[in-house]
Amino acid sequence: MNARIIVLVGALFCLLSAAAFGAMAMFGKLSYDEGVSVDALLLVRFGLAGLVLMAIALARGVFRGIPRRAVLTSLGMGVFGYAAQAGLYFSALTRIDASLVALLLYLYPILVMAGAILLGRERASRRRVWALGMALAGIVLVLSGASSGRFNLTGALLAISAAVVYTCYILVGDRTTAAVPPLALAALVCIGAFGTFLVAALVRGADGPLAELGNIQPTGWLWLATLSLVSTVAAILLFFAGMARVGPSVASILSILEPVVTVVSAAIVFGEHLGPLQVLGGAVVLSAVLIVQWPTRTVTETQVRPTPQPEIMLT
Repeated sequence: MNARIIVLVGALFCLLSAAAFGAMAMFGKLSYDEGVSVDALLLVRFGLAGLVLMAIALARGVFRGIPRRAVLTSLGMGVFGYAAQAGLYFSALTRIDASLVALLLYLYPILVMAGAILLGRERASRRRVWALGMALAGIVLVLSGASSGRFNLTGALLAISAAVVYTCYILVGDRTTAAVPPLALAALVCIGAFGTFLVAALVRGADGPLAELGNIQPTGWLWLATLSLVSTVAAILLFFAGMARVGPSVASILSILEPVVTVVSAAIVFGEHLGPLQVLGGAVVLSAVLIVQWPTRTVTETQVRPTPQPEIMLT
Protein backbone atom coordinates (compact mmCIF):
# COMPACT_ATOMS: atom_id res chain seq x y z
CA MET A 1 0.00 0.00 0.00
CA ASN A 2 1.21 3.49 -0.84
CA ALA A 3 2.87 5.20 2.15
CA ARG A 4 0.65 8.27 1.80
CA ILE A 5 -2.48 6.13 1.87
CA ILE A 6 -1.19 4.31 4.96
CA VAL A 7 -0.74 7.64 6.74
CA LEU A 8 -4.17 8.88 5.67
CA VAL A 9 -5.81 5.66 6.87
CA GLY A 10 -3.92 5.94 10.16
CA ALA A 11 -5.05 9.54 10.61
CA LEU A 12 -8.64 8.50 9.90
CA PHE A 13 -8.41 5.74 12.52
CA CYS A 14 -7.08 8.23 15.09
CA LEU A 15 -9.87 10.70 14.34
CA LEU A 16 -12.53 7.96 14.59
CA SER A 17 -10.99 6.86 17.89
CA ALA A 18 -11.12 10.42 19.22
CA ALA A 19 -14.75 10.74 18.11
CA ALA A 20 -15.66 7.47 19.85
CA PHE A 21 -13.94 8.55 23.06
CA GLY A 22 -15.55 11.98 22.80
CA ALA A 23 -19.02 10.44 22.59
CA MET A 24 -18.47 8.53 25.84
CA ALA A 25 -19.80 11.33 28.02
CA MET A 26 -22.97 11.50 25.93
CA PHE A 27 -23.58 7.75 26.25
CA GLY A 28 -22.92 7.98 29.97
CA LYS A 29 -25.45 10.75 30.49
CA LEU A 30 -27.99 8.93 28.33
CA SER A 31 -27.52 5.91 30.58
CA TYR A 32 -28.14 8.10 33.63
CA ASP A 33 -31.35 9.34 32.02
CA GLU A 34 -32.52 5.70 31.92
CA GLY A 35 -31.95 5.35 35.67
CA VAL A 36 -28.53 3.67 35.54
CA SER A 37 -26.28 4.53 38.48
CA VAL A 38 -22.60 5.42 38.28
CA ASP A 39 -21.61 2.16 39.98
CA ALA A 40 -23.68 0.00 37.62
CA LEU A 41 -22.32 1.87 34.59
CA LEU A 42 -18.72 1.30 35.64
CA LEU A 43 -19.32 -2.35 36.46
CA VAL A 44 -20.88 -3.06 33.07
CA ARG A 45 -18.43 -0.91 31.11
CA PHE A 46 -15.29 -2.55 32.40
CA GLY A 47 -16.80 -6.02 32.59
CA LEU A 48 -17.96 -6.03 28.98
CA ALA A 49 -14.98 -4.14 27.56
CA GLY A 50 -12.52 -6.23 29.58
CA LEU A 51 -14.09 -9.47 28.36
CA VAL A 52 -13.96 -8.43 24.69
CA LEU A 53 -10.43 -6.99 24.87
CA MET A 54 -9.13 -10.03 26.74
CA ALA A 55 -10.63 -12.36 24.12
CA ILE A 56 -8.99 -10.37 21.31
CA ALA A 57 -5.67 -10.21 23.15
CA LEU A 58 -5.65 -13.97 23.79
CA ALA A 59 -6.58 -14.71 20.18
CA ARG A 60 -3.63 -12.63 18.99
CA GLY A 61 -1.24 -14.18 21.50
CA VAL A 62 -0.03 -10.85 22.84
CA PHE A 63 0.52 -12.19 26.35
CA ARG A 64 3.40 -14.46 25.31
CA GLY A 65 6.66 -13.54 26.97
CA ILE A 66 5.27 -10.83 29.25
CA PRO A 67 6.93 -10.98 32.70
CA ARG A 68 4.59 -11.91 35.54
CA ARG A 69 5.52 -8.73 37.41
CA ALA A 70 4.49 -6.61 34.41
CA VAL A 71 1.14 -8.41 34.24
CA LEU A 72 0.49 -7.81 37.94
CA THR A 73 1.53 -4.17 37.60
CA SER A 74 -0.86 -3.69 34.68
CA LEU A 75 -3.70 -5.24 36.67
CA GLY A 76 -2.81 -2.99 39.60
CA MET A 77 -3.00 0.08 37.39
CA GLY A 78 -6.59 -0.90 36.60
CA VAL A 79 -7.48 -1.86 40.17
CA PHE A 80 -6.23 1.36 41.70
CA GLY A 81 -5.43 4.01 39.10
CA TYR A 82 -7.94 3.60 36.34
CA ALA A 83 -10.82 2.57 38.56
CA ALA A 84 -10.31 5.81 40.52
CA GLN A 85 -10.04 7.93 37.37
CA ALA A 86 -13.18 6.47 35.80
CA GLY A 87 -15.12 6.79 39.05
CA LEU A 88 -14.20 10.47 39.33
CA TYR A 89 -14.97 11.16 35.66
CA PHE A 90 -18.42 9.56 35.60
CA SER A 91 -19.30 11.01 39.00
CA ALA A 92 -18.47 14.47 37.65
CA LEU A 93 -20.88 13.83 34.77
CA THR A 94 -23.75 13.56 37.25
CA ARG A 95 -23.06 17.07 38.57
CA ILE A 96 -21.86 19.26 35.71
CA ASP A 97 -22.25 19.44 31.94
CA ALA A 98 -20.38 16.91 29.81
CA SER A 99 -18.69 19.69 27.86
CA LEU A 100 -17.21 21.16 31.03
CA VAL A 101 -16.05 17.74 32.25
CA ALA A 102 -14.30 17.14 28.91
CA LEU A 103 -12.42 20.44 29.01
CA LEU A 104 -11.31 19.97 32.62
CA LEU A 105 -10.21 16.38 32.01
CA TYR A 106 -8.14 17.47 29.03
CA LEU A 107 -5.75 19.21 31.40
CA TYR A 108 -3.98 15.86 31.69
CA PRO A 109 -1.48 16.30 28.79
CA ILE A 110 -0.29 19.53 30.41
CA LEU A 111 -0.11 17.85 33.82
CA VAL A 112 1.83 14.92 32.32
CA MET A 113 4.34 17.40 30.91
CA ALA A 114 4.68 19.15 34.27
CA GLY A 115 5.04 15.82 36.06
CA ALA A 116 7.71 14.63 33.64
CA ILE A 117 9.69 17.82 34.27
CA LEU A 118 9.37 17.50 38.06
CA LEU A 119 10.50 13.87 37.89
CA GLY A 120 13.52 14.79 35.78
CA ARG A 121 12.31 12.89 32.73
CA GLU A 122 12.12 16.04 30.66
CA ARG A 123 13.63 19.51 30.78
CA ALA A 124 11.66 22.69 31.12
CA SER A 125 11.66 24.99 28.12
CA ARG A 126 10.17 28.33 27.21
CA ARG A 127 7.57 26.60 25.05
CA ARG A 128 6.48 24.27 27.85
CA VAL A 129 6.30 27.09 30.41
CA TRP A 130 4.12 29.08 28.02
CA ALA A 131 1.90 26.04 27.48
CA LEU A 132 1.47 25.52 31.22
CA GLY A 133 0.60 29.18 31.74
CA MET A 134 -1.89 29.07 28.86
CA ALA A 135 -3.56 25.95 30.24
CA LEU A 136 -3.96 27.47 33.70
CA ALA A 137 -5.36 30.68 32.24
CA GLY A 138 -7.73 28.68 30.06
CA ILE A 139 -9.07 26.70 33.01
CA VAL A 140 -9.63 29.93 34.96
CA LEU A 141 -11.70 31.23 32.03
CA VAL A 142 -13.63 27.95 31.75
CA LEU A 143 -14.53 27.95 35.43
CA SER A 144 -15.21 31.69 35.74
CA GLY A 145 -17.46 31.56 32.70
CA ALA A 146 -19.52 28.64 33.95
CA SER A 147 -23.06 29.93 33.72
CA SER A 148 -24.96 26.65 33.42
CA GLY A 149 -27.37 25.82 36.21
CA ARG A 150 -25.76 22.38 36.38
CA PHE A 151 -22.37 23.75 37.34
CA ASN A 152 -21.18 23.18 40.87
CA LEU A 153 -17.81 23.23 42.57
CA THR A 154 -17.91 19.56 43.59
CA GLY A 155 -18.41 18.43 40.01
CA ALA A 156 -15.56 20.63 38.78
CA LEU A 157 -13.24 19.30 41.48
CA LEU A 158 -14.16 15.71 40.56
CA ALA A 159 -13.29 16.37 36.91
CA ILE A 160 -9.98 18.03 37.80
CA SER A 161 -9.20 15.15 40.17
CA ALA A 162 -9.86 12.72 37.31
CA ALA A 163 -7.25 14.59 35.25
CA VAL A 164 -4.74 14.42 38.12
CA VAL A 165 -5.28 10.67 38.63
CA TYR A 166 -5.01 10.04 34.89
CA THR A 167 -1.72 11.96 34.90
CA CYS A 168 -0.33 9.71 37.64
CA TYR A 169 -1.59 6.67 35.74
CA ILE A 170 0.33 7.72 32.61
CA LEU A 171 3.54 8.64 34.45
CA VAL A 172 3.55 5.36 36.37
CA GLY A 173 2.66 3.27 33.34
CA ASP A 174 5.37 4.93 31.24
CA ARG A 175 8.04 3.31 33.41
CA THR A 176 6.41 0.14 34.76
CA THR A 177 4.59 -1.34 31.75
CA ALA A 178 7.12 -0.88 28.96
CA ALA A 179 7.29 -4.66 28.50
CA VAL A 180 3.53 -4.97 27.99
CA PRO A 181 2.09 -4.64 24.45
CA PRO A 182 -0.63 -1.95 24.25
CA LEU A 183 -3.48 -4.40 23.58
CA ALA A 184 -2.48 -6.60 26.50
CA LEU A 185 -2.20 -3.53 28.71
CA ALA A 186 -5.67 -2.34 27.71
CA ALA A 187 -7.19 -5.75 28.48
CA LEU A 188 -5.43 -6.07 31.83
CA VAL A 189 -6.31 -2.53 32.92
CA CYS A 190 -9.99 -3.11 32.09
CA ILE A 191 -10.02 -6.44 33.91
CA GLY A 192 -8.32 -4.85 36.92
CA ALA A 193 -10.83 -1.99 37.03
CA PHE A 194 -13.69 -4.46 36.67
CA GLY A 195 -12.33 -6.38 39.66
CA THR A 196 -12.43 -3.22 41.77
CA PHE A 197 -16.04 -2.43 40.92
CA LEU A 198 -17.10 -6.09 41.24
CA VAL A 199 -15.67 -6.32 44.76
CA ALA A 200 -17.36 -3.04 45.68
CA ALA A 201 -20.65 -4.37 44.31
CA LEU A 202 -20.34 -7.64 46.25
CA VAL A 203 -19.61 -5.74 49.47
CA ARG A 204 -22.73 -3.63 49.03
CA GLY A 205 -24.85 -6.72 48.36
CA ALA A 206 -28.57 -6.19 47.86
CA ASP A 207 -28.15 -2.41 47.90
CA GLY A 208 -25.45 -2.40 45.23
CA PRO A 209 -25.24 -2.34 41.44
CA LEU A 210 -25.53 -6.14 41.07
CA ALA A 211 -29.13 -5.93 42.26
CA GLU A 212 -29.70 -2.92 40.00
CA LEU A 213 -28.68 -4.75 36.81
CA GLY A 214 -31.93 -6.72 36.70
CA ASN A 215 -33.96 -3.50 36.73
CA ILE A 216 -32.18 -1.72 33.88
CA GLN A 217 -34.50 -1.15 30.93
CA PRO A 218 -33.55 -2.25 27.36
CA THR A 219 -32.73 1.33 26.37
CA GLY A 220 -30.41 1.60 29.33
CA TRP A 221 -28.62 -1.59 28.27
CA LEU A 222 -28.34 -0.18 24.75
CA TRP A 223 -26.47 2.90 25.97
CA LEU A 224 -24.30 0.80 28.30
CA ALA A 225 -23.38 -1.57 25.46
CA THR A 226 -22.63 1.37 23.15
CA LEU A 227 -20.43 3.01 25.78
CA SER A 228 -18.55 -0.26 26.37
CA LEU A 229 -18.16 -1.46 22.79
CA VAL A 230 -17.95 1.79 20.81
CA SER A 231 -16.43 4.30 23.25
CA THR A 232 -14.09 1.80 24.90
CA VAL A 233 -13.28 -1.29 22.81
CA ALA A 234 -13.58 0.18 19.31
CA ALA A 235 -12.00 3.48 20.41
CA ILE A 236 -8.95 1.69 21.87
CA LEU A 237 -8.47 -0.61 18.87
CA LEU A 238 -8.82 2.28 16.42
CA PHE A 239 -6.26 4.30 18.37
CA PHE A 240 -3.77 1.42 18.31
CA ALA A 241 -4.35 0.89 14.57
CA GLY A 242 -3.93 4.60 13.86
CA MET A 243 -0.86 5.02 16.07
CA ALA A 244 0.84 2.09 14.31
CA ARG A 245 0.52 3.97 11.02
CA VAL A 246 1.21 7.59 12.00
CA GLY A 247 3.23 7.31 15.22
CA PRO A 248 2.44 8.38 18.79
CA SER A 249 3.07 12.11 18.35
CA VAL A 250 0.66 12.54 15.45
CA ALA A 251 -1.86 10.22 17.13
CA SER A 252 -1.79 12.37 20.26
CA ILE A 253 -2.27 15.57 18.25
CA LEU A 254 -5.26 14.13 16.37
CA SER A 255 -6.77 13.00 19.68
CA ILE A 256 -7.44 16.66 20.47
CA LEU A 257 -10.66 16.11 18.51
CA GLU A 258 -12.00 14.18 21.52
CA PRO A 259 -13.16 17.10 23.72
CA VAL A 260 -14.47 18.90 20.64
CA VAL A 261 -16.74 15.92 19.89
CA THR A 262 -17.90 15.89 23.50
CA VAL A 263 -18.81 19.59 23.43
CA VAL A 264 -20.62 19.33 20.08
CA SER A 265 -22.52 16.12 20.94
CA ALA A 266 -23.55 17.52 24.32
CA ALA A 267 -24.89 20.64 22.63
CA ILE A 268 -26.86 18.59 20.08
CA VAL A 269 -28.27 15.94 22.42
CA PHE A 270 -28.65 17.77 25.73
CA GLY A 271 -28.76 21.40 24.68
CA GLU A 272 -25.61 22.21 26.65
CA HIS A 273 -23.96 25.45 25.64
CA LEU A 274 -20.68 26.94 26.74
CA GLY A 275 -20.59 30.62 27.53
CA PRO A 276 -18.26 32.93 25.58
CA LEU A 277 -15.60 32.83 28.31
CA GLN A 278 -15.78 29.03 28.44
CA VAL A 279 -15.38 28.78 24.66
CA LEU A 280 -12.35 31.05 24.84
CA GLY A 281 -10.94 29.14 27.80
CA GLY A 282 -11.48 25.80 26.09
CA ALA A 283 -9.72 27.05 22.96
CA VAL A 284 -6.78 28.24 25.07
CA VAL A 285 -6.52 24.87 26.86
CA LEU A 286 -6.60 22.90 23.59
CA SER A 287 -4.03 25.26 22.08
CA ALA A 288 -1.74 24.62 25.06
CA VAL A 289 -2.19 20.86 24.59
CA LEU A 290 -1.33 21.22 20.90
CA ILE A 291 1.82 23.16 21.77
CA VAL A 292 2.93 20.44 24.21
CA GLN A 293 2.23 17.54 21.88
CA TRP A 294 3.64 19.05 18.69
CA PRO A 295 6.98 17.31 17.97
CA THR A 296 10.21 19.29 18.12
CA ARG A 297 13.79 18.59 17.15
CA THR A 298 16.12 17.36 19.88
CA VAL A 299 19.72 18.47 20.17
CA THR A 300 21.04 15.01 20.95
CA GLU A 301 19.50 11.59 21.27
CA THR A 302 20.30 11.41 24.97
CA GLN A 303 19.28 14.94 25.88
CA VAL A 304 15.84 14.16 27.30
CA ARG A 305 13.09 11.61 27.00
CA PRO A 306 9.91 12.87 25.31
CA THR A 307 6.91 13.64 27.44
CA PRO A 308 5.24 10.29 28.24
CA GLN A 309 2.29 9.59 25.98
CA PRO A 310 -0.50 7.23 27.03
CA GLU A 311 -0.08 3.87 25.30
CA ILE A 312 -3.67 3.16 26.26
CA MET A 313 -6.49 5.62 25.85
CA LEU A 314 -9.35 4.77 28.22
CA THR A 315 -10.73 8.20 28.94
